[in-house]
Amino acid sequence: MMKGRILLLEDDESLRRGICFKLEKEGYEVLACAGIQEGMRLWNNSEIDLVICDITLEDGSGLDFCREIRRISNVRFMFLTAMDQEIDIVMGYEAGADDYVVKPFSLAVLISKIHAVFARMDVKEEKIESGKVCVHKTEMKVMVSGEERSLTKNEWKLLLLFISHPRQVFSKGQLLEQMFDMDGEFADENTVAVNIRRLREKIEPDPSKPEYIKNIRGIGYLWDKECTGN
Repeated sequence: MMKGRILLLEDDESLRRGICFKLEKEGYEVLACAGIQEGMRLWNNSEIDLVICDITLEDGSGLDFCREIRRISNVRFMFLTAMDQEIDIVMGYEAGADDYVVKPFSLAVLISKIHAVFARMDVKEEKIESGKVCVHKTEMKVMVSGEERSLTKNEWKLLLLFISHPRQVFSKGQLLEQMFDMDGEFADENTVAVNIRRLREKIEPDPSKPEYIKNIRGIGYLWDKECTGN
Protein backbone atom coordinates (compact mmCIF):
# COMPACT_ATOMS: atom_id res chain seq x y z
CA MET A 1 0.00 0.00 0.00
CA MET A 2 1.36 3.41 -1.00
CA LYS A 3 2.09 5.60 2.03
CA GLY A 4 1.95 8.87 0.07
CA ARG A 5 3.06 10.68 -3.06
CA ILE A 6 6.18 12.83 -2.92
CA LEU A 7 7.39 15.38 -5.47
CA LEU A 8 11.21 15.58 -5.46
CA LEU A 9 13.11 18.41 -7.18
CA GLU A 10 16.86 17.68 -7.16
CA ASP A 11 19.30 18.52 -9.96
CA ASP A 12 22.01 16.09 -8.79
CA GLU A 13 21.04 12.97 -10.74
CA SER A 14 22.93 10.54 -8.53
CA LEU A 15 21.42 11.95 -5.33
CA ARG A 16 17.99 12.10 -6.92
CA ARG A 17 18.14 8.42 -7.86
CA GLY A 18 19.38 7.47 -4.40
CA ILE A 19 16.59 9.33 -2.62
CA CYS A 20 13.99 7.89 -4.98
CA PHE A 21 15.25 4.35 -4.43
CA LYS A 22 15.15 4.70 -0.65
CA LEU A 23 11.74 6.37 -0.54
CA GLU A 24 10.16 3.86 -2.89
CA LYS A 25 11.60 1.06 -0.79
CA GLU A 26 9.86 2.65 2.20
CA GLY A 27 6.53 2.53 0.37
CA TYR A 28 6.23 6.04 -1.04
CA GLU A 29 5.52 6.97 -4.65
CA VAL A 30 8.09 9.51 -5.87
CA LEU A 31 7.76 11.88 -8.82
CA ALA A 32 11.25 13.24 -9.44
CA CYS A 33 12.73 15.93 -11.67
CA ALA A 34 15.67 18.31 -11.93
CA GLY A 35 13.95 21.66 -12.44
CA ILE A 36 11.07 23.98 -11.76
CA GLN A 37 9.32 23.71 -15.11
CA GLU A 38 9.06 19.92 -14.93
CA GLY A 39 8.25 20.13 -11.23
CA MET A 40 5.28 22.38 -11.91
CA ARG A 41 4.07 20.07 -14.67
CA LEU A 42 4.20 17.11 -12.28
CA TRP A 43 2.46 19.16 -9.61
CA ASN A 44 -0.36 20.14 -11.94
CA ASN A 45 -0.93 16.55 -13.08
CA SER A 46 -0.79 14.79 -9.70
CA GLU A 47 -2.10 14.89 -6.15
CA ILE A 48 1.05 15.61 -4.10
CA ASP A 49 1.31 14.99 -0.35
CA LEU A 50 4.85 16.31 0.23
CA VAL A 51 7.34 18.39 -1.78
CA ILE A 52 11.09 17.95 -1.25
CA CYS A 53 13.08 20.58 -3.09
CA ASP A 54 16.66 21.75 -3.59
CA ILE A 55 17.16 25.51 -3.68
CA THR A 56 19.62 25.58 -6.59
CA LEU A 57 17.90 23.93 -9.54
CA GLU A 58 18.81 23.69 -13.21
CA ASP A 59 16.30 26.30 -14.33
CA GLY A 60 15.85 28.56 -11.31
CA SER A 61 15.52 28.86 -7.54
CA GLY A 62 13.64 26.45 -5.34
CA LEU A 63 12.66 29.46 -3.24
CA ASP A 64 10.60 30.78 -6.14
CA PHE A 65 9.05 27.35 -6.64
CA CYS A 66 8.13 27.20 -2.94
CA ARG A 67 6.53 30.65 -3.04
CA GLU A 68 4.46 29.66 -6.06
CA ILE A 69 3.30 26.43 -4.40
CA ARG A 70 2.47 28.32 -1.21
CA ARG A 71 0.36 30.73 -3.24
CA ILE A 72 -1.95 27.88 -4.26
CA SER A 73 -1.52 25.15 -1.62
CA ASN A 74 -0.72 24.31 2.00
CA VAL A 75 1.03 21.07 1.03
CA ARG A 76 3.95 20.07 3.28
CA PHE A 77 7.20 21.48 1.82
CA MET A 78 10.78 20.50 2.74
CA PHE A 79 14.00 22.05 1.47
CA LEU A 80 16.99 19.75 0.91
CA THR A 81 20.03 21.88 0.11
CA ALA A 82 23.74 22.56 0.61
CA MET A 83 22.99 26.22 1.37
CA ASP A 84 23.62 26.17 5.10
CA GLN A 85 24.11 29.80 6.09
CA GLU A 86 21.69 31.22 8.63
CA ILE A 87 20.30 33.68 6.09
CA ASP A 88 19.66 30.81 3.65
CA ILE A 89 17.70 28.88 6.27
CA VAL A 90 15.70 31.95 7.26
CA MET A 91 14.86 32.65 3.61
CA GLY A 92 13.74 29.04 3.19
CA TYR A 93 11.27 29.28 6.05
CA GLU A 94 10.11 32.73 4.96
CA ALA A 95 9.38 31.31 1.49
CA GLY A 96 6.97 28.88 3.16
CA ALA A 97 8.96 25.72 3.96
CA ASP A 98 7.90 23.45 6.82
CA ASP A 99 11.39 21.96 7.21
CA TYR A 100 14.96 22.62 6.03
CA VAL A 101 17.51 19.80 5.72
CA VAL A 102 21.15 20.67 5.02
CA LYS A 103 23.44 18.57 2.79
CA PRO A 104 25.26 16.36 3.45
CA PHE A 105 22.57 14.53 5.35
CA SER A 106 21.77 11.06 6.61
CA LEU A 107 19.21 9.19 4.53
CA ALA A 108 17.98 7.58 7.76
CA VAL A 109 17.33 11.02 9.28
CA LEU A 110 15.57 12.20 6.11
CA ILE A 111 13.34 9.12 6.11
CA SER A 112 12.52 9.68 9.79
CA LYS A 113 11.51 13.27 9.06
CA ILE A 114 9.32 12.15 6.17
CA HIS A 115 7.69 9.44 8.30
CA ALA A 116 6.94 12.10 10.93
CA VAL A 117 5.37 14.40 8.33
CA PHE A 118 3.02 11.66 7.13
CA ALA A 119 2.23 10.57 10.67
CA ARG A 120 1.00 14.09 11.44
CA MET A 121 -1.03 14.11 8.24
CA ASP A 122 -2.73 10.87 9.30
CA VAL A 123 -4.24 12.57 12.35
CA LYS A 124 -7.90 13.00 11.52
CA GLU A 125 -8.63 16.60 10.71
CA GLU A 126 -11.81 18.07 12.12
CA LYS A 127 -13.26 20.40 9.51
CA ILE A 128 -16.63 22.13 9.15
CA GLU A 129 -17.75 23.84 5.94
CA SER A 130 -20.61 26.29 5.59
CA GLY A 131 -21.06 28.27 2.41
CA LYS A 132 -17.66 29.77 1.61
CA VAL A 133 -16.47 29.45 5.21
CA CYS A 134 -14.24 26.49 6.10
CA VAL A 135 -13.19 25.97 9.72
CA HIS A 136 -10.25 23.66 10.42
CA LYS A 137 -10.87 22.86 14.07
CA THR A 138 -7.69 20.81 14.57
CA GLU A 139 -5.46 23.59 13.23
CA MET A 140 -7.68 26.40 14.60
CA LYS A 141 -7.71 27.95 11.14
CA VAL A 142 -10.53 29.71 9.29
CA MET A 143 -10.65 30.01 5.50
CA VAL A 144 -13.12 32.24 3.64
CA SER A 145 -13.26 31.75 -0.14
CA GLY A 146 -9.88 30.02 0.12
CA GLU A 147 -8.20 32.86 2.05
CA GLU A 148 -7.15 32.47 5.69
CA ARG A 149 -8.66 34.93 8.17
CA SER A 150 -7.09 35.77 11.51
CA LEU A 151 -9.49 35.67 14.47
CA THR A 152 -9.12 36.72 18.07
CA LYS A 153 -9.70 34.18 20.83
CA ASN A 154 -13.25 35.42 21.46
CA GLU A 155 -14.11 35.55 17.76
CA TRP A 156 -12.90 31.96 17.41
CA LYS A 157 -15.04 30.83 20.37
CA LEU A 158 -18.12 32.46 18.90
CA LEU A 159 -17.54 31.05 15.43
CA LEU A 160 -16.98 27.54 16.77
CA LEU A 161 -20.18 27.71 18.82
CA PHE A 162 -22.23 28.94 15.85
CA ILE A 163 -20.99 26.43 13.28
CA SER A 164 -21.31 23.56 15.75
CA HIS A 165 -25.00 24.44 16.22
CA PRO A 166 -26.28 25.89 12.93
CA ARG A 167 -29.68 27.62 13.03
CA GLN A 168 -29.80 27.42 16.84
CA VAL A 169 -30.56 30.75 18.49
CA PHE A 170 -28.17 31.85 21.24
CA SER A 171 -28.99 34.61 23.67
CA LYS A 172 -26.43 37.30 24.44
CA GLY A 173 -26.05 35.76 27.88
CA GLN A 174 -25.21 32.36 26.41
CA LEU A 175 -22.67 33.93 24.07
CA LEU A 176 -21.08 35.85 26.95
CA GLU A 177 -20.79 32.61 28.89
CA GLN A 178 -19.14 30.94 25.89
CA MET A 179 -16.57 33.71 25.58
CA PHE A 180 -15.68 34.23 29.22
CA ASP A 181 -16.45 31.07 31.19
CA MET A 182 -12.78 30.06 31.12
CA ASP A 183 -11.34 33.49 31.76
CA GLY A 184 -13.49 34.89 34.53
CA GLU A 185 -13.29 38.33 32.92
CA PHE A 186 -15.90 41.03 33.43
CA ALA A 187 -18.00 41.81 30.38
CA ASP A 188 -21.44 43.15 29.50
CA GLU A 189 -23.81 42.39 26.65
CA ASN A 190 -22.29 45.15 24.50
CA THR A 191 -19.17 42.97 24.34
CA VAL A 192 -21.17 40.38 22.38
CA ALA A 193 -22.31 42.95 19.84
CA VAL A 194 -18.76 44.22 19.35
CA ASN A 195 -17.34 40.72 18.83
CA ILE A 196 -20.19 39.76 16.49
CA ARG A 197 -19.55 42.89 14.41
CA ARG A 198 -15.83 42.13 14.17
CA LEU A 199 -16.46 38.50 13.29
CA ARG A 200 -18.91 39.53 10.57
CA GLU A 201 -16.30 41.88 9.10
CA LYS A 202 -13.95 38.92 8.70
CA ILE A 203 -16.31 36.29 7.29
CA GLU A 204 -19.32 38.00 5.70
CA PRO A 205 -19.29 39.06 2.01
CA ASP A 206 -21.19 42.18 3.09
CA PRO A 207 -21.14 42.70 6.89
CA SER A 208 -24.03 45.20 6.62
CA LYS A 209 -26.20 42.43 5.13
CA PRO A 210 -25.02 39.30 6.96
CA GLU A 211 -25.61 35.91 5.35
CA TYR A 212 -24.13 33.77 8.13
CA ILE A 213 -24.66 35.41 11.53
CA LYS A 214 -28.23 36.71 11.76
CA ASN A 215 -29.63 38.89 14.53
CA ILE A 216 -32.90 37.67 16.05
CA ARG A 217 -34.25 40.91 17.47
CA GLY A 218 -34.80 40.84 21.21
CA ILE A 219 -33.46 37.29 21.52
CA GLY A 220 -29.93 36.86 20.22
CA TYR A 221 -28.07 35.49 17.21
CA LEU A 222 -27.94 32.37 15.05
CA TRP A 223 -25.81 30.88 12.25
CA ASP A 224 -28.18 30.83 9.29
CA LYS A 225 -26.51 28.35 6.92
CA GLU A 226 -26.16 24.58 6.73
CA CYS A 227 -22.88 23.13 8.00
CA THR A 228 -21.19 19.92 6.91
CA GLY A 229 -18.26 18.09 8.45
CA ASN A 230 -17.30 17.10 11.96
